[in-house]
Amino acid sequence: MVSSRPRALALAVAVLAMSHAASSAADPDPVTPTIAGVVAGGIKIRLIKDGLNGSEGPIAQPDGSLLFTETRANRIVHVGLDDKIGSFLENSNGSNGLAYAPGGELVSVQTAKASVGVVYPKDKAKVWVDGFEATPLRRPNDLVIDRKGGVYFTDPGPFRKADEPASPTAVYYRTPAGELRRIATDITWPNGIQLSPEERVLYVADTHGEFVIAYDVADDGSVSNRRNFARLQGWNKPENGNGSSGADGLAVDSLGRLYVASSAGIEVFDAAGKALGVIPIPGQTQNLAFAGPDKKTLYVVGGGKLYRFAVLTPGLSTRAK
Repeated sequence: MVSSRPRALALAVAVLAMSHAASSAADPDPVTPTIAGVVAGGIKIRLIKDGLNGSEGPIAQPDGSLLFTETRANRIVHVGLDDKIGSFLENSNGSNGLAYAPGGELVSVQTAKASVGVVYPKDKAKVWVDGFEATPLRRPNDLVIDRKGGVYFTDPGPFRKADEPASPTAVYYRTPAGELRRIATDITWPNGIQLSPEERVLYVADTHGEFVIAYDVADDGSVSNRRNFARLQGWNKPENGNGSSGADGLAVDSLGRLYVASSAGIEVFDAAGKALGVIPIPGQTQNLAFAGPDKKTLYVVGGGKLYRFAVLTPGLSTRAK
């Protein structure tokens, strides 16, 4: 008589293997590649929330929690350190990009009635900018506030398809004293905007361009020496129509690396513009921010989704993003 034990053992092994395969197939979390100093390989990119009515403008709170804008729902959303999600501010006037002023006020670029200004606390809400030289803003997109309280922001206008003619676009700087300057009009589609850690370089993402654009920043906030800073892997130019890199939100870490949300995912560059690697993100990649108690968690939004994963180098401690 042949013992049934080997057969039973083989069956158990087969069931275990099938169970593991099914579990792996059901696991929706992709993993990171290895990028030295940026992210360890094999770290899960965790999906926190899907089905959002637009997802943009992430920014760290002082306690390490996160805010982002649910754009089409006209609200600002809070994400706790436990990943619990709740409303932070309803009726946000179509807020998109977010930043904190030196006094702690939450400032946003707003699209329902195109403007830039304080949205929270509510009793301090105030419009800072709604036009330039008697011309209304068109559709402001993103902003960054320097340590003096000056505000850089982009206004690409209404969204257009890649094969449509370019419309007037601009980058602005509102000085700490409230003077508004138009500092650039030659970027095809200025989108995300960010400062280097020492605030001596201004970066602008050009959605319909091949490069992230950089400028030198003077003490008075003015810019000069426009240059192509980094070529984007997400760049694609069809035979007919205009090209697009999908370049959108920007973030910097404490060592001055630049992180770019693009059609390729999260593209990472060193302070000299050298490409360090790409972190693929499922679906559309629109914006990103460092948060968490030590700012060593990178949150990524886009296409109604919110992801997070651990990184090796923290974001800046000197400003929210």
